[in-house]
Amino acid sequence: MRRIIHLSSGFMITSMLGFLISVLFVAKVSFTWAVTFSIFFVLMFVASIVSMTFAPVRTDEEEHILAIHEQIHRNPPGHHKRKR
Repeated sequence: MRRIIHLSSGFMITSMLGFLISVLFVAKVSFTWAVTFSIFFVLMFVASIVSMTFAPVRTDEEEHILAIHEQIHRNPPGHHKRKR
């Protein structure tokens, strides 16, 4: 059985922004490099879509464990300071 590893959302954002930058800005400098970068970033975007498609569906309990911002921290702010 093959394990499917999620690609991060940053990977998808990088592919979108990279494509836009290569089409809008790199094309003014060199058309060949713009096409090359565009193909590369499109392949990155396709890889992120495929990663999302074959990713296992998480249960509500697993999503709750991943929600770090909702967990109560054990140490209050400033716990690293020494008390005199």
